[in-house]
Amino acid sequence: MVAAQQNPTRTRLGALVALLLAAVNLRLAVTSVGPVLDEIRDGLGMSATVAGLLASVPVMCFAAVGLTAPRLARRFGASRVILVGLTVLAAGLAVRPFAPGTALFLLLSLVALAGIAVVNVLLPSVVKDRFPDRVGPTTGLYTVALNVGATVAAAATVPLTEHAFGNDWRLGLACWAAVAVLAVPSWLPLAREPFTRPAEVKTEDLVRVSRHPVAWALAVYFGMQSTSAYVIIGWLPQIYRDSGVSAEQAGVLFALTSFLGVPLGFALSAFAGRVRSQSWIAVGLGVFGLAGYGGLWWDPAAAPWLWAVFLGIVNTAFPLVLTLIALRGRNPATVVRLSAFAQSVGYILAIPGPFLVGALHDATGSWRAPLALVLCLIVPQMIAGWFAGRDRQV
Repeated sequence: MVAAQQNPTRTRLGALVALLLAAVNLRLAVTSVGPVLDEIRDGLGMSATVAGLLASVPVMCFAAVGLTAPRLARRFGASRVILVGLTVLAAGLAVRPFAPGTALFLLLSLVALAGIAVVNVLLPSVVKDRFPDRVGPTTGLYTVALNVGATVAAAATVPLTEHAFGNDWRLGLACWAAVAVLAVPSWLPLAREPFTRPAEVKTEDLVRVSRHPVAWALAVYFGMQSTSAYVIIGWLPQIYRDSGVSAEQAGVLFALTSFLGVPLGFALSAFAGRVRSQSWIAVGLGVFGLAGYGGLWWDPAAAPWLWAVFLGIVNTAFPLVLTLIALRGRNPATVVRLSAFAQSVGYILAIPGPFLVGALHDATGSWRAPLALVLCLIVPQMIAGWFAGRDRQV
């Protein structure tokens, strides 16, 4: 990588713009699916259990592909790998909705999500490399962009499908490929920058993050918050719809959950970067998770807006853990490895969650058992967050 202090202000601003445009794409490929899940299931003949597998596809892909990101970045440079990842994402999003069956739809989802996976892992290292003096605020900005993309896709997919595309859910999903296409040009100047491949043996590259307790705390925290996030992404609109809420209102409630991450994610990341320990922040977010999922377990339609707000607050665990990854690594090289380890192991831990939620719903015909499972998982999230937030570095 090219060190941030060697770049002129204009190049640094260009890097920030590229970072934000990439971040916009990190969730819209997933959040656009939930509001039209019923239509997708009808169109492809998909059961609730398979739909749960669809919700697990992102975490499976992020776990598997994310492990390759450090090696690819070392060989080709992070900016070039991110550029290719965005291109692959755009292609997958454009083609996926027109798959004739469930298997191909899942396969093309994997293609799109593979592009997201490498970008997911490498963006924290880009922040550490180019903005070492502004890690918290910069992470906050790119999580704002991420949540804007997630919110717009969640809120707009149903209206676009119904009013712009004649109730064709395939076009309603495919249109989001345009957002990925728009992000690609911003990475071209960064990809053209001279890249010196690091030496094969460097002291900082020999850090064995898997032996460090902080890395495991980050991985467990990442895994538990990912489980919560992908249950929300995959099932929250359906939970509301099954309780009698209209499809459009369910989409708006889901969008509210995502939208709250915009101001809260930025403020939380900026604040977390200024304090020495973030343990109490992680525990506090878990309390809101217990309240939000507890409310859904009791009655989704009783106070749907309140539950959506609580879940939006607990969802800011994602920008928190990204900030923690950047803070816990001493340098960009370590952050790449720490990011890859925490995200890959975390996503492996998160794989069963969305699938089990769908399977439990199929088996019981109710959302109470699945939501009880998620409530139980909030506890280890709070414990891991406490240890990951302590003032220690890898």
